[in-house]
Amino acid sequence: MAEKRDYYEILGISRGASEDEIKKAFRKLAKKYHPDVNKEPDAAEKFKEVNEAYEVLSDPQKRQTYDQFGFAGMDGSAGFGGFSSGGFDDFGDLGDIFSSMFGSGFGGFGSRTSRRSNAPRKGADKLMRMTISFMEACFGKTETINISVDETCKYCNGSGANSPSDVETCSTCRGSGVTVRTQRTPLGMMQTQGVCPDCGGTGKKIRKVCPHCQGRGYSTNRTSVELKIPAGISSGQQLRIAGKGERGENGGPNGDLYIEIYVREHDKFVRDGKDILLEIPVSAVDATLGTTVDVPTIHGDVSMKIPAGTQDGSRLRLKNKGVVDIRGGKQGDQICTVRIRIDKNLNSKEKELYKQLQKLQSDPGKENIWQRFKRQFS
Repeated sequence: MAEKRDYYEILGISRGASEDEIKKAFRKLAKKYHPDVNKEPDAAEKFKEVNEAYEVLSDPQKRQTYDQFGFAGMDGSAGFGGFSSGGFDDFGDLGDIFSSMFGSGFGGFGSRTSRRSNAPRKGADKLMRMTISFMEACFGKTETINISVDETCKYCNGSGANSPSDVETCSTCRGSGVTVRTQRTPLGMMQTQGVCPDCGGTGKKIRKVCPHCQGRGYSTNRTSVELKIPAGISSGQQLRIAGKGERGENGGPNGDLYIEIYVREHDKFVRDGKDILLEIPVSAVDATLGTTVDVPTIHGDVSMKIPAGTQDGSRLRLKNKGVVDIRGGKQGDQICTVRIRIDKNLNSKEKELYKQLQKLQSDPGKENIWQRFKRQFS
């Protein structure tokens, strides 16, 4: 089996490409490799390859997973369901591309587009951003958010009509949702199609509208949603709330709402994945002789031993005092970096003791730290 190519390479775009750039590249390649246009033996395979790349990179959640985990994140077991391997009917809106190029009769594509144009379509996804504190990201929380959502009118079930008998087939497009126009060109008769101007592509006309939604089929409601923020979440990660995005078309379901998390920095703790980093000050005496100190952690103070002879920059580990791994559930550690600090405000007794120590270190029979350093240059 041939090795799969990188999705960005397939579409010929950079990893920082915008949504518009992705869509533009997809349209160009889809036109190039469609089997009804391209008669090369591998055209169909390339067409599927382009469609698969677009299916991932045009979806913010799938794109983030692919950027982070590569093809491993696209495995069906990861919750993304893999990709369709069926015929070209599964390729969504490609009919719109080819009907705009070649007319509704091209390659049989136009007839499928006519049948699908007034089919229910899921609404677009929405993106919101939420800022949380460092500690909230470490331990998680449940946040209630208030959002406005377009929901199906419960009185007409989204039809927009006062009663089922008030809905009739559009006489202009005969229920197809599209109109076809034929014109003579130097290349012969060409057909073009567009959305029916009388029914707006629904294929239906309403004699008497629903008095509750005024024929829109939906109502805009203010609702409260509980968002569970998991412990261990990081900046840039997104949470999904199903069905709270933009409303669908022709009775289709709403899209989803994605909440992108931004975590504020802490003034002392620094997070490195599931580990917490902290610099701790230690006096020269304690570093020399060793001691035990109560170290702050995100879980509270924890007793830690400073071994005798600890040097500046030494890293001491407190097991399981970090953040839980959002994927595996394993607890991280807290890593303490020792910073030896010299007290500038010594009392007279402390100064006297330091002088005695200095005198002992100046003993001609003992090589002190400075002498050992100088000896390296002899």
